[in-house]
Amino acid sequence: MSGMWAVLKRELKGYFTTPLAYVFLVIFLFFSGYLTSKEGFYEARQADLSRFFRNMPLLFVFMVPSTAMRLWAEERKVGTIELLLTLPLTIWQAVLGKFLAAWIFMTIALALTFPMVLTVAFLGDPDAGPIFTGYLGSWLMAGGFLAIGCFFSGITKSQVISFVLSVVACAILVFVGLPSTLNYLSTLLPAGLTRAIEGLSFQLHFESMQRGILRFSDVAYFVLLIAGWITACAVMLDERKAC
Repeated sequence: MSGMWAVLKRELKGYFTTPLAYVFLVIFLFFSGYLTSKEGFYEARQADLSRFFRNMPLLFVFMVPSTAMRLWAEERKVGTIELLLTLPLTIWQAVLGKFLAAWIFMTIALALTFPMVLTVAFLGDPDAGPIFTGYLGSWLMAGGFLAIGCFFSGITKSQVISFVLSVVACAILVFVGLPSTLNYLSTLLPAGLTRAIEGLSFQLHFESMQRGILRFSDVAYFVLLIAGWITACAVMLDERKAC
């Protein structure tokens, strides 16, 4: 475990040694606030964060892959991946260290949106349940997007290619659960297959959490999604190391 913590601290420190992390945080906070206000957050005069959480999937589709694209692609580009993989640590420790560092960074980004909570508390008496589950769902969804980005970052040394592939994969998992997409698919596919596709979508599991409903199936979906993509990344890197 010491190897994983060493990688985690190295990666997390690396985020804040360049201006890119601060630029990312500013952009994330700006668009999270802008998209919320654009949907009439202040005009509605409702003490809830439903409009804020509603935009998280779309915002994460672009913002999270930009964080994950450097995880392994940068190591390949500068040629340090060989050195990293020859250190006394396992592939799993390296993968988990990098992934958890990126997840902590996204946790910081989410935590910095606390003024939204203060705003709704000022406007009225908000229900704490949907706010808590909304943030929990956002945090889990960020982890899922990062796991996908970690995998695609591991298969290429180009950060641009990693970013594009991650955005496409994440967008598919978000938009496939939209009502318009499901209505279209229902005209082409059997009802059972359409429901199965809906079950694979981020949208379905996140929507219930942003409404304040915390179900085991929704949490399990994100946990299994993260575990699956992280495992795929570790297996792929291990195979390349053996070659």
